[in-house]
Amino acid sequence: MPVINQKNEKMKKLFLSLALASAVAFANAQDMTSKKGVPILPETNDWSIGFDATSLIQYFGNLANGNLNNNNSSLGPQQNLTLVGLMVKDESTSYRGKVRIGFGSNTVEGAVADSSLSPTKVETSNGFALTLGAGIQKNRGKGRLRGIYGAELDIMLGGGADVKSTFTEPIPAVIMAHQTENKAGSTFGVGLNGFIGAEFFFAPKMSLSAEYMWGLNFSSTAEGEITNTSWDAAGAQTSTTSKGQKSSSFLVDVTNAGSIVFHCYF
Repeated sequence: MPVINQKNEKMKKLFLSLALASAVAFANAQDMTSKKGVPILPETNDWSIGFDATSLIQYFGNLANGNLNNNNSSLGPQQNLTLVGLMVKDESTSYRGKVRIGFGSNTVEGAVADSSLSPTKVETSNGFALTLGAGIQKNRGKGRLRGIYGAELDIMLGGGADVKSTFTEPIPAVIMAHQTENKAGSTFGVGLNGFIGAEFFFAPKMSLSAEYMWGLNFSSTAEGEITNTSWDAAGAQTSTTSKGQKSSSFLVDVTNAGSIVFHCYF
């Protein structure tokens, strides 16, 4: 009988241990889902888009301290004029991406201000911009709060804005000179950066993250061209073209200090 009692006690302890472990696991699982059973953390193959949340946080901070003078409550782009997103590969790895493809033209028509005869000038301008970025992000930690780190490569191209002026009527001699074309030089930039930060999930598949970015960034702008046209008293036209300035910059430093981003996964 004593042997049987000892076995029963061991069995009771085993069942209690299993029950306790199951309860802890269940509690942890429940903590990572909403009341409706929606997962808190993103899942494999989920996508995310990011927004700059600084102005929104400032707005709620002003509500808390009673200062309503700053009513800026909008979400802005994470990077100006650029789509920024994530693709979840697995629970510890995500791919980061950036893209901007922009081009356009503009036309302005009006009278030439420095002429009493007011010939009509038509000014057209055009340009383009391209940004491509790719990187890898690793996650560290469990639960709603986790650390993030990784690296990304960005490439930027910009077509110099070309502004041309044409005239629908003969230019009178009272206009001695006029700029008829201003062609800005094209721009090339590249950045290789590492980053580290943290991300907190405050609702199912919605989070706020903050990160620091450090690395190497280089940009170069080619020289442009400026064309000036002049007319003599007889109306003869003469055009001269001069080169503009070119520039370049090289930087190894913190380039994105403590940015706060709102993520929405879907």
